[in-house]
Amino acid sequence: MKKNKSAIKRARQAEARRIRNSSVKSMMKTYIKKALLAIEEKKDAQTIDNSIRKAISVINKAASKGVIHKRTASRKISRFTKRINKLIQGSG
Repeated sequence: MKKNKSAIKRARQAEARRIRNSSVKSMMKTYIKKALLAIEEKKDAQTIDNSIRKAISVINKAASKGVIHKRTASRKISRFTKRINKLIQGSG
């Protein structure tokens, strides 16, 4: 158990950040899945475009908030885009 005030406060702050970060990460994963699902279900082009843009935006937002590193975000976007292009080529 923490003994001094600063350690107690740090533990409290860390827990609040952990909860906030896990929420942002979960949202990021959800939007990525929604975009991939939209392509696999062959939705209309407008829906697919919106879902892809939203997923990339959420990834960038997570990086800007410090939830994930900027290079991790870049890597995720790159792999996500590559996967989407592959799905579009396969279905088109």
